Amino acid sequence: MRDWLPQGHPVWLVIEAVGQLDTSAFHARRKAGGAGAAGYDPDMLVTLLVWAYANRVTSSRRVERLCGQDLAFRVICGGNLPDHATIARFRKDFSEAVPALFAEVLGLCALLGMGKVGVVALDGTKIAASASKSANRAEEALRKMAEEAAAAHAAADEAEDALFGDSGGDDDPGEPFTRRERVAAALASARAEREAREAEERRKAEEHLRAAEAGAPVKGRPPAGAEVELARREVAREEAAAQARWEEYAAAAGKKPRHRPPARPQESAKVRRAQARLGKALATQAARQAAAGAGQVIRRNVTDPGSRLMPVRGGGFIQGYNAQNVTSSDGLIIATRLTQDTTDVTWYQPMTSDATAAAAAMAAAAGRQDQEIGLVLADAGYLSEANLTCDGPDRLIATGKHRDLEKAARSPGDSSGDEEQASVIAAMAARLATPAGITAYRQRGHIAETPHGNIKHNLGFRQLTMRGHRKASAEWTFIVSVHNLLTAITSGHLTRQALRELAT
Repeated sequence: MRDWLPQGHPVWLVIEAVGQLDTSAFHARRKAGGAGAAGYDPDMLVTLLVWAYANRVTSSRRVERLCGQDLAFRVICGGNLPDHATIARFRKDFSEAVPALFAEVLGLCALLGMGKVGVVALDGTKIAASASKSANRAEEALRKMAEEAAAAHAAADEAEDALFGDSGGDDDPGEPFTRRERVAAALASARAEREAREAEERRKAEEHLRAAEAGAPVKGRPPAGAEVELARREVAREEAAAQARWEEYAAAAGKKPRHRPPARPQESAKVRRAQARLGKALATQAARQAAAGAGQVIRRNVTDPGSRLMPVRGGGFIQGYNAQNVTSSDGLIIATRLTQDTTDVTWYQPMTSDATAAAAAMAAAAGRQDQEIGLVLADAGYLSEANLTCDGPDRLIATGKHRDLEKAARSPGDSSGDEEQASVIAAMAARLATPAGITAYRQRGHIAETPHGNIKHNLGFRQLTMRGHRKASAEWTFIVSVHNLLTAITSGHLTRQALRELAT
């Protein structure tokens, strides 16, 4: 077969590179016994998908067709012709094995001399899901859809039982992620988010109330729930005090009063003022809840419940995910996660932790010592006091426009923590303004955004094909692995000679 294509064709490099990787995670899922034909070689299927993704081919039917028509695909298959169902099934089930493949590719790149982590960059990019924005539904609509689907399913079961008898279960389990299951998953996700929000609000309210009881009330406006409870407690205190004064006066009946009679509890001015504050607090709480209900409706997508509406640069939204990537200065994505968050700030610490572990693993694979991340570059989307002060490598995080920094520094803080945060941000802004800081930070755009441009523009991956957060995450990690492998090839590090030397 090697006479079919020139020896310098990239397909040979991909075949031999995959042959260097430990693909035992894929082999563990291979069918090796029982009825029916044996499964295809997982190494061949991995190589086939790598080559397909490298050539912008994600359709299983198109891959099947190319296995019979395209010379490079035929070479990979070695005379076999897997059908589209086999390819789709293999890709659908590789979620647990892809992280190992990602690590293996990084290890291979490290052996080839890649993985310069003296300066790395962290950046997020929005990637569309295999779902439409119009498929989003509010929680109440999802609940209704779930009830209707359950009723229809029950009616279908009754009809089948009447025709075939009660067999104790379905013989055909059907598609493992049917529309009914997607609706149920979307409803569960929406309910979980609502409950998490409510629990957080209760936690803040309870914290505020405990502080008030301890005699050290928290400055600022009480959170929702705490304001009403504080007002109720004030009413109870004033009523109890008024009742005590009245009972004391009544107990002294027949004696010469020392002062004028106190007001009855229901007529006390202090009680009325406290009740007025309670009414105002209740009205405020109702207004807050109405505003929250109108502006924070939880929606989920019934096609891909794991996806979210993501704001994109230039305005508008896409239905998709927010991919977080840490990239080395020579173009390798050394850490990646496909997140559901619309913002980046909470992912600084998890991503730098992943990158630090990846750098250590690459150094161990290549037998190099003291190869650690020296500097992390990140844009203003990651700016927070916690991210500036947490453990980890040195960092430069953009602080935004200078006038915004001055405004934050001039704003009087309610606590020393606010003053400390302003000083931390001011210190980072001052560092970014130095010649060394300017020179270092200028690397961020090239390091962070070049891989995203390659994946979206050159490889053509602007939308995922797998649905559900777990499967979509696996597909994104696979795409990143393909990017890293192609980067090794195009940079000249991955050659047949280099692979032969590694084999020996």
